[in-house]
Amino acid sequence: MTSTPFKRVLLKLSGESFARAGERGISMEEVVQIAEQTVRVAASGVQVAVVIGGGNILRGGSFTAGNAAIQEATAHYMGMLATVINGLALQDALESLGASTRLMTAIKMDGVAEPYIRRRARRHLEKGRIVILAAGTGSPFVTTDTAAAQRALELEADILLKATRVDGVYSDDPERNPHAMLYRDLTYQQVQEQGLRVMDATAISQCMEHSMPILVFNYRTDGNIERAVAGERIGTLVTSRIASEQ
Repeated sequence: MTSTPFKRVLLKLSGESFARAGERGISMEEVVQIAEQTVRVAASGVQVAVVIGGGNILRGGSFTAGNAAIQEATAHYMGMLATVINGLALQDALESLGASTRLMTAIKMDGVAEPYIRRRARRHLEKGRIVILAAGTGSPFVTTDTAAAQRALELEADILLKATRVDGVYSDDPERNPHAMLYRDLTYQQVQEQGLRVMDATAISQCMEHSMPILVFNYRTDGNIERAVAGERIGTLVTSRIASEQ
């Protein structure tokens, strides 16, 4: 067991991380790569909870565009179910590597997962199980980013790890603008004032109100989840005050 600065972390994975770049659906090769890193983190003694998106299957917020036959709330519920599909895939990938897991959902579906109960989730974490949290908050019109912030606070995580496909938070979209500048440290207020694409505004507000640090980093670099948990300076750290001021 190695020493890390964090006892418990909340890892936020986008649905897109479960698919190959530019594709949709689930690539178990991608899922297993994430699972391998997560298992190694858990083996180090860190308690790991994972919140998953569903955009690789269906993004509820945009599904109603041009489709009057689907109510927006219904589309959001469909998106929540997509996160459960991803959760099942991640659970099997983790268990194929020998990890002990629990899949918990905010929408009750006893046939495939446990209902999310905060005290039960904490107990699973204390027992060393990787806890996968699916179906967002269980309510429509709420993103999985906000669900991640909510769960990180409820479970008293030490940090919220936001896994992305770029190296951190940039001044502009680095995939479109090669001159975009990478920030190493930001405050919640800077994120809000500059409209930076870190997490949605509600998630940022919740983290700011309760001083929950956010680390945004590139999960596609093998070992980065472990480096993030080890406290290495990768990606972009969002806190109340930038490091040089602390």
